[in-house]
Amino acid sequence: MGPVKGYKKRRKVEPNVSASGSSEEGSLDWWDALSRRIAGISSPSKGLDKFESMFKISRKTFNYICSLVKDCMMAKTSNFTFSNGKPMCLNDQVAIALRRLSSGDSLIAVADSFGTNHSTVSQLTWRFVEAMEERGIHHLQWPSTEQEMTKIKSKFEKIRGLPNCCGAIDTTHITMLLSSTEMDSNVWLDREKNHSMILQAIVDPDMRFRDIVTGWPGKMDDFDVLQRSTFFKLCEKGERLNGNKMKLSEGTELREYIVGDSGFPILPWLINPFKGKENSESKVEFNKRHFATRVVAQRALTRLKEMWRIIQGVMWRPDKNRLPRIILVCCILHNIVIDMEDDVYDELVLSHDHDAGYKQEVCKFADKTALVLRDNLSLYLSGRL
Repeated sequence: MGPVKGYKKRRKVEPNVSASGSSEEGSLDWWDALSRRIAGISSPSKGLDKFESMFKISRKTFNYICSLVKDCMMAKTSNFTFSNGKPMCLNDQVAIALRRLSSGDSLIAVADSFGTNHSTVSQLTWRFVEAMEERGIHHLQWPSTEQEMTKIKSKFEKIRGLPNCCGAIDTTHITMLLSSTEMDSNVWLDREKNHSMILQAIVDPDMRFRDIVTGWPGKMDDFDVLQRSTFFKLCEKGERLNGNKMKLSEGTELREYIVGDSGFPILPWLINPFKGKENSESKVEFNKRHFATRVVAQRALTRLKEMWRIIQGVMWRPDKNRLPRIILVCCILHNIVIDMEDDVYDELVLSHDHDAGYKQEVCKFADKTALVLRDNLSLYLSGRL
């Protein structure tokens, strides 16, 4: 399977359906029964109950996720059971899959805690991933209306004043432990001597993923991955970031753009910071504003790995054809939590850099038109244009 790139827009499902078509009371009864069977359930984190501590989402969000995947997961006939022979309902199956994705624990560890076997956990997790790909993809899409994009621009401008900004881009590495005997192991060896797969993400001001690319080997740099993305091709053809321009001064316009760090090139639609230490006062100020704006992408990726820990640590010999789809579903789940305005999301404390140990890349490619655009924007923000 090739890298995950673009997605078709699907009909939006309203998030007001309870899990399995059951009442909320029935859902609570289900959890009471399951929680008594789960081994090693830890004490809840401050401000959270046991359910929220285990799954990192509210019951409302859990119920909505169940309503999304119900038809797909229940369409296939399989008799999943616990070790005592009791059949698993939809809620049980989703709970096990979410626990596997959110905890990052091994198949055996998850199986032992829920009282089942590791092959069942593996099958349920993959069935859940397939169902989320099919039914949840509408939660991850580029803004489709001018009104939606205008709202995004306004929120970005409120951060530190960058006008007409439509997104922030960043990449992260999903590290893997591969056997040295694997024929293609060197393909995945990145600049920090880790085996990894890259995730490139473009984020809105609410930390929602709007476009992702994953599946490429970690040895590729940010510019290489960007150039191979559908997003890059659409922008270069003028089919994306082609909305309303903003007038900076007489004869000077600012088109729609996204912001990224020094690992990305400066392009007419992608603005990176000024390099060097001998920058003018206006350039220094621009870099501060730029960093405050693009850091939303760093936080989104950190939050992604913190909540869905299956992609946070070092993955032991993963199926590299399936891994991009798992990453995609983690991104969809990340967005669902935001779309559901899940309060549990706000309780989580970010504990690490999403790419700890990776040095900042520096891309030397620069479009001359874009350099002039960045200079004009810097002067405009300092009141000198």
